[in-house]
Amino acid sequence: MYRQGDVLLVPVAEVAVPAAVASMTAQERDARGRLVLARGEASGHAHAVVGAGRLLRVGGQFGESWLQLTEGGRVVHEEHAAIALPRGWYRVVRQREYTPGAVRVVAD
Repeated sequence: MYRQGDVLLVPVAEVAVPAAVASMTAQERDARGRLVLARGEASGHAHAVVGAGRLLRVGGQFGESWLQLTEGGRVVHEEHAAIALPRGWYRVVRQREYTPGAVRVVAD
């Protein structure tokens, strides 16, 4: 597993990727050519992936997300060290926190 701030990437064997992932929407890259996993509400900084692949998502920025890297890549962020990722599939998990009356996704 790989964690950068409030984003966790869980490697998944290709045979274990759910069939429903194929019908998820491929996210567009940002102006810098990155796949944005999460963007901070206050800072505007982003946890993003640089490399060949695609980010599939359903339910918007906080919905279920899957990352496929065809050649490996790097997770980058303005305030964190980059993390090298080998090629393969990853389930993208956003950190959640409890606030009175609700559970919400952390977006710092």
